[in-house]
Amino acid sequence: MYKVPYGKTEIKFDLLPGMKGEVIHSQGLPPLGDISTAIDTTLAEPINSVPIRELAHKGDSACIVFTDITRDCPDYLLVPPILRELHTAGVRKHDITLLCGTGLHRPSTYEEKVAKLGAEVVQQYHIVDNEPQNPAHLVELGKTEKGTPVSVNKITYEADLLIATGIVEPHQYAGYSGARKTVAIGAAGEATIAYTHGPKMLDLPGTRLGLIEGNPFHQAIAEAARRSGLRFILNVVLDEEKRPVAIYGGEPEATFAKLVSVAQKLYTAPVPHQYDVVIGGVGFPKDINLYQASRAPSYIFFAPTPVIKKGGVLITPARCDEGAGKGIGEQRFYQEMRSATSMSALLDTMRQRGYQPGAQRAFVMAKVMEAIPVVIVGSEFPDIVKDTKMIPAQTMEKALEFAVTHIGRPDLDVLIIPHALLTLPFIQD
Repeated sequence: MYKVPYGKTEIKFDLLPGMKGEVIHSQGLPPLGDISTAIDTTLAEPINSVPIRELAHKGDSACIVFTDITRDCPDYLLVPPILRELHTAGVRKHDITLLCGTGLHRPSTYEEKVAKLGAEVVQQYHIVDNEPQNPAHLVELGKTEKGTPVSVNKITYEADLLIATGIVEPHQYAGYSGARKTVAIGAAGEATIAYTHGPKMLDLPGTRLGLIEGNPFHQAIAEAARRSGLRFILNVVLDEEKRPVAIYGGEPEATFAKLVSVAQKLYTAPVPHQYDVVIGGVGFPKDINLYQASRAPSYIFFAPTPVIKKGGVLITPARCDEGAGKGIGEQRFYQEMRSATSMSALLDTMRQRGYQPGAQRAFVMAKVMEAIPVVIVGSEFPDIVKDTKMIPAQTMEKALEFAVTHIGRPDLDVLIIPHALLTLPFIQD
C-alpha cells in the first residue's frame, strides 16, 4: 500500500499487477526543537546585520511582506517576533503595514490572513494585498543591468524599513524560492512579473529548478529586491512534515545563502535509474488549484537529472478546489491551455508573440506535455483538467490503467514521490 498527499488528507493505493514501485523522500534533517527560541536567537544575532531593533528607530515606518496562502511559510510564527522587535525600537503600530505578497494571484481572504498571521495580528495591524495592476500603488525603479524592469508596491518602497518573511524550497525558475522573491515577485508590479516569467527568461538554460549560480531569474529578483530597499529577511526551511529544520534572519543575500545550503542537503534524493511512471504528490495548499498543482509534474520533469523515461507518464493527485485558479494569472494559464491545438503549436505561438504573466505556467506545462502526458487524479473539476489537455482520472487505479495502455505493457517501474515539490531526485551513478 502506497500513499501520497491529497488536500489535507492522503490517497492510499496499490500498484497494478506486474508493476514495481519505489518511494523516495527528501533527506532527513532533525527538526528544530524549540522554534520560538530559534527565532529569538536569530533575531538577536542575525546574519551580516544588526538586529531589527537597531535597524528601526522611533518614528520610522515599516513594511513586512509575507507570503500568501499558496505558500506553506508559517508566518504566524515569524511575524509576531518581528513586530516585537519593531516595537522595542519604538515603531508604532499605525506605522507598520503588513503586505501580502500575492504577486498575480487572487487577493487573500480575511480567513486566509488569519490563517497566515493569527487573529490577534490581523485585528491589530494594517494589512493589505499587493496590487500588481494598479499603477497608483506602484513605483517604477528602472531596469536591471540585463534589462528587467523593476516595479514594486509603493508601500514597500516608501517604508523606512522593509522586511520580508519566506520559505526556502525548490523553485521552478528561481532555483530556490523565499528570501528576496517574496518582495521582488510577491510585491511586484505586473511589468516585473511579466518580464521575469516571459519566454526569453524561461528558455535560458540557467533558469531552472534547484540552480542558483548563473541563474538569470535569480539574478534579476536579487537586483529587484535590492532596488526595492529590502534590508532584512526572516526565512524558514521546512521538512516534508512541514516542521522547521532551519530558521535564519539577517541581511538578505547572506541569509539566503545560508538557508539554501540547508535546503540543498534536505531536498535532494538519489535514485538508481529512470522510471516508466512517476507519481508526484503535492497536497494542501499547493493543490488548491490546477495552476499550483501542476508544479508537481513540472518539477519532476525538470529534475536535476531526468528521472522519467521518454514515453512515460506523470501522475499527480490534486483536489483543485478552485478549479484552474481564481487569480488573473491562473486564468491566463487556463485560457492558454484551453485554446491550444497542440503543445508544440502552443510553444511556437508563445515564443513568437510572448504571453502575459501567469501564462508562463502554460508555457512550462506545454514543454512537459509535449513529451509526457500528465494525469490529474481526483480533481473536483475534471472538465477543467480536460480543457487544459491534461488527463483527468477519478482514482489512482484508473490513472495506472491509463499508464499501462499508453506505454503498452504492464510491467512498469513506478517512482512515488509523496512530496514532489520538496524532493529533487537525481540519478546517482
